[in-house]
Amino acid sequence: MRVHEFHPDIWAKSYGLICDGTNSMILIDPVYDYTEQYETFLRENNLNLHAVIATHTHADHITACFSMKDSHGCEYIMHESTASLGVTTYVNDSSSIEFSDVTIMFHHVPGHTNDSMIIDTGEHLFTGDFLFTGDAGVGRDDLPSGRMELHWHSLEKMNRLNGNAVMYTGHEPPHTQMQTLDWNRMNNPILNMKSFDEFKAWQLDTIEKLGSVSKIKTALPANLFGEVPDHIPWLS
Repeated sequence: MRVHEFHPDIWAKSYGLICDGTNSMILIDPVYDYTEQYETFLRENNLNLHAVIATHTHADHITACFSMKDSHGCEYIMHESTASLGVTTYVNDSSSIEFSDVTIMFHHVPGHTNDSMIIDTGEHLFTGDFLFTGDAGVGRDDLPSGRMELHWHSLEKMNRLNGNAVMYTGHEPPHTQMQTLDWNRMNNPILNMKSFDEFKAWQLDTIEKLGSVSKIKTALPANLFGEVPDHIPWLS
């Protein structure tokens, strides 16, 4: 099994888990704006879409999960705590799915959103916006269903995971090199904090620097109700 990173030249990250033995792919956190890129990749590589997975309910872009699910007749997987409609398979910490020659597990890590989860193949960790690479730290917790203290306590789950696994995150500067969890244990400031007060101060400073989320009024309702709006301002 291998990982393909889509559109590495933008901040929002999407990934394909590919099984060459069965010519199938799981698509993780696809962005609606790039649907044609995913379709072209599937077509050109003669791949079937096995499932789509969202690591959490996104507020900064419209997911392509529901549209890809509908067009390919595949499963749409999210954590059982999600409020998003259109999901066909709900998972929790006791769930697993078989794909290629591995068992994929899920770890609920609320904080950035209540339904945030890590997708764990053993060798790869898809962390969404729960944990970023190095100095990028973590995703902000001031969006709907976000909770700073939950995020802080959820970080404890990282202690149980394979340090040699490569982390594939939800947002990074273009062409960021993905690193292992052990590398992030050394280089991500959040994983070296000793108290919630440190974490809270970092979050508040980051939120102030980032400002408002411009796409949230369109993206969040779309991702909750599973419907692409007739008018998408940034695609007009």
